[in-house]
Amino acid sequence: MKSSGRTERLVTVLVSLWLVLFGVVPLLLLVATSFFAQDPIDFFRLAPSLESYRQLLDPGYLQVMRRSVQFAALTTLLCLLIGYPFAWYTSRLSRPARVLVLVLLMIPFWTNSLVRTYAIRMVLGSQGLLNQALLALGIIDSPLRLLYTDTAVVLGLFYLMLPFMILPLYACLEKLDYRLVEAARDLGAGFLQTLLRIVWPLSLPGVYAGCIMVFVPTMGLFYVATLLGGARQLLVGNLIQQQFLNARNWPLGSATSVVLILMMALMLTGYWLVLRRLAGRRRQ
Repeated sequence: MKSSGRTERLVTVLVSLWLVLFGVVPLLLLVATSFFAQDPIDFFRLAPSLESYRQLLDPGYLQVMRRSVQFAALTTLLCLLIGYPFAWYTSRLSRPARVLVLVLLMIPFWTNSLVRTYAIRMVLGSQGLLNQALLALGIIDSPLRLLYTDTAVVLGLFYLMLPFMILPLYACLEKLDYRLVEAARDLGAGFLQTLLRIVWPLSLPGVYAGCIMVFVPTMGLFYVATLLGGARQLLVGNLIQQQFLNARNWPLGSATSVVLILMMALMLTGYWLVLRRLAGRRRQ
């Protein structure tokens, strides 16, 4: 027993050190850098300044933020509209069929997302698979311009982020007591009433979790906007990359990252409030 207790304490200490060194410390350095002044030679100067946060209020940066929020919101909405019915019907399958579907869903994770983004380019290009198929079927006379458009960026983000919406939804719907649905049907409730009054409220934790897992990471996928949208489709992730690697403006890049972190914190707070509210209803 004593040996087991020592092992647990050792593991706890090691995990805590790992989180502090590679989680807390980098985050604190990022926040601190955002309050320093820019230095083109040494990346930043140890002089307190709010200039980086002021620059984020400039119209150009606000436009990048607005476009990023629009793309992320549209991607989240598409993932929810497709992922919710997919997760619902998957949760109602037999156990072997569920395992098969989940394995097929996880297969794309075996390949790097950058490689999958290049695969999308092969599909959407002027000589890509989609245009060739449409030309062969006689639906179009000349190749469509699909690449380097907003549509291509949204499709790429949707393709990459869909599993992150489906998995939390499935985890929530799979635990749903289906007897509640059967009781609602026995009492004369239609499909829409059952969905809106029984299934949807009980699945809200999964909905919020899926939206959080899709929305914020979507804004940071800079290579998707670069490869599928071209230089004109600048998103927050591209802005952070450029400030750190090209413009050598670490304070501005750090300030932009801090804004994303605050957005994530607000969404997590909302998720916690939803869970707390649902727990209070169940106790009543």
